[in-house]
Amino acid sequence: MSTKSTLKKVAIYTLGAFSGIALSLSVQSFAAEKDKKDNEALPVQTIRTMAEVYGQIKANYYQDKPDAELFEGAMKGMVSDLDPHSEYMDKKGYAEMKESTSGEFGGLGMEIGQEDGFVKVVAPIEDTPAERAGVKSGDFIVKIDNTSTRGLTVSEAVKKMRGKPGTKITLTLSRKNADKPIVVNLTRAIIKVKSVRHHLLEKDYGYIRVSQFQERTVAALNEAAQALVKENKGPLKGIILDLRDDPGGLLNGAVGVSAAFLQPDVTVVSTKGRNKKEGMVLKATAEDYITTSGKDPLAGLPAELKTIPMTVLINAGSASASEIVAGALQDHKRAVVVGTQSFGKGSVQTLIPLSGGSAVKLTTALYYTPNDRSIQAQGIVPDVEVKDKDRAFESREADLVGHIGNPLGGQDVNSSTETPADAEIKADKDKSKKDKDEDISSRRIPNPAKDDQLRKALDLVKNPAEWQKSLGLAAKKPAPKKDADKDSKK
Repeated sequence: MSTKSTLKKVAIYTLGAFSGIALSLSVQSFAAEKDKKDNEALPVQTIRTMAEVYGQIKANYYQDKPDAELFEGAMKGMVSDLDPHSEYMDKKGYAEMKESTSGEFGGLGMEIGQEDGFVKVVAPIEDTPAERAGVKSGDFIVKIDNTSTRGLTVSEAVKKMRGKPGTKITLTLSRKNADKPIVVNLTRAIIKVKSVRHHLLEKDYGYIRVSQFQERTVAALNEAAQALVKENKGPLKGIILDLRDDPGGLLNGAVGVSAAFLQPDVTVVSTKGRNKKEGMVLKATAEDYITTSGKDPLAGLPAELKTIPMTVLINAGSASASEIVAGALQDHKRAVVVGTQSFGKGSVQTLIPLSGGSAVKLTTALYYTPNDRSIQAQGIVPDVEVKDKDRAFESREADLVGHIGNPLGGQDVNSSTETPADAEIKADKDKSKKDKDEDISSRRIPNPAKDDQLRKALDLVKNPAEWQKSLGLAAKKPAPKKDADKDSKK
């Protein structure tokens, strides 16, 4: 196996809070790299100060803390201060991270991040206790049972929320435009995430929903496409891919889903590391999305999926892997992207196992679309913007404290300041339980009559001339510019 191929196989597991095992780097390799830097001096004074802090704690702190606890705290702080996605994990935390890619685990079912010292919901996962309880993208989890979440890392919050299936847990949420904290009572369950759903919207026009990128997502998408053709009793004339509130997952899943709709061997995504050093380039080819031996999960895919009119739905809950797919299909002018601007997580996290069973998750590179655009802190801009009047608040990567800015310049895109009209907010508060249950149900049985974004996406694929005109419209929109005054104050 070539070095290039090996690196691709290794790197294919790296993505956000659903990262799998990636690359084991030895201390010697770091030392060898460091030896090449002739002018880089060891920070002796900083190390001396750190030793002094350690000595003062051991001598004067009111409790005698074990050395292992002190050094683990120091490692956590050192890594977490880098950016919102880098993290040191103890042995238990590392095991839970690996478990999250399997598609089955005990918990509540949501993707979370951290902002302003609190835990924040990126997106609830479909058909889980969190979604059924009404947890929404952008909610702050301020308490887990009676414990404040201030200062908790994402892994620590996950540990508190996971537990034995059937046990109860209470979350206190803070939501923009809500008059008071929202308290929700949930029952933990085995989270069996069905990452792909499909529906024939009408004769000749199919809909595929990907809620998360997992080990079986590419094969499941192929199965869904074949089922749609069978139900339609003939080839499809248009397809809609729904990536709204898809928080991401495994990179090979993103490459495989993109490959289902793109011509063979075109670029899907590339990475650049420190000093913009070129990293891997992943293409729409089986060797870049197959991670285990066996047949191609896209074998037997209906041929028309690579040519028929296609739209992709995104919103602020579309992050990471889903942004890679949307960006690739947009850059190759294969699909019209419809909805609102995506989350903006364009960084690569590599999970590096350490001695003793612990691990460190480090941001090692940034993702770039085929046209060399960076997703980081800006996201994917839709070709056709259609807002969701029921979403009062959008949460984005640029809201996270310590986030990495976009390397290509331009203004970072944070939370939308736009809110629905007061009447719409009041109407949402007055919704009956029946209405809310219908909202949740509609996410699994798509209904263009009640979903403005879906209706526009369907209209476009049914009108090939209009669809053709809409391809690549986002590229013609002016890029956001940084505020010179703000920059001068930094």
